[in-house]
Amino acid sequence: MSPSPERSAPIRIGELSRRVGVSAELLRAWERRYDLLTPMRTSGGLRLYGEKDERCVARMLEHLAAGVSAAEAARLTRREFQDKGPPVAGTPLQDDVPGADGVGGPLREALDRLDESGAHAVLDRLLSSFTLETVVLEAVLPYLRELGERWESDGDSMIGQEHFASALLRGRLLGLARGWGSGYGPMALLACLPGDQHDLGLICFGLALRTNGWRITFLGPDTPLATVADTAILLRPAIVVLSATIPPNQAAVGDNLTAITAVAPLALAGAGATESVAVAAGARLLPENPFVAAQAIAAATPPA
Repeated sequence: MSPSPERSAPIRIGELSRRVGVSAELLRAWERRYDLLTPMRTSGGLRLYGEKDERCVARMLEHLAAGVSAAEAARLTRREFQDKGPPVAGTPLQDDVPGADGVGGPLREALDRLDESGAHAVLDRLLSSFTLETVVLEAVLPYLRELGERWESDGDSMIGQEHFASALLRGRLLGLARGWGSGYGPMALLACLPGDQHDLGLICFGLALRTNGWRITFLGPDTPLATVADTAILLRPAIVVLSATIPPNQAAVGDNLTAITAVAPLALAGAGATESVAVAAGARLLPENPFVAAQAIAAATPPA
């Protein structure tokens, strides 16, 4: 989205969000993680954003739409704007947005205790207080990453905890996904590569894409690529997105991926998706952040 005409008055994040078409939560995440924005604080403590911030977000979106990862898009944007001066005179802010510990701490504690009712109660509170984007990015995904790291170091002692947390979170996320195949927007066909059982990140991506007006058909974990191709022939989706948590065998999946791209545009997602596999299949490699990835897809294919 192009920035609005030149103006002199700084604006609050809600107005910036409206102008650039990016949620306030994601703008704060970009500010916190990548130093993309440089807001100033008024004497009353309000965060204000200037013309440079609006142009930076517009440029960030252009990089994302071109398939660049969020971190690289932010780096390129900062470099392009580093010599253009501050947007508004004032004192740069220190980050004052709660991070994963502030939003996700209670959820982590409940899941670590294997406390089902407590975890559901925490999720109820989070979902009633924050947007889905904030809950996913600041609570759910950070916990899953931390749990994976702990599983790698502690091994068998973490299996029960990993199964408990994954099952509970998967159930809640799929509950939020109810009805995501209805509507009139473009359709995305989502599946995990064969042998891959970890679909939580893909579910989060589907939820994010749904908020951009898309319909979702979800085939789930460990999906044969022939099944994906047959389903794509049947449904003719606007895009097929395949997720991998570990790098796939390029020789084993190459021809099958190419068969899918002959039917519909293909994108690869997840920590195991590699540039080499994507290039060989003629597929797009999506950013790791599911909401950034969804916005990039939506920007390239606006809802009908």
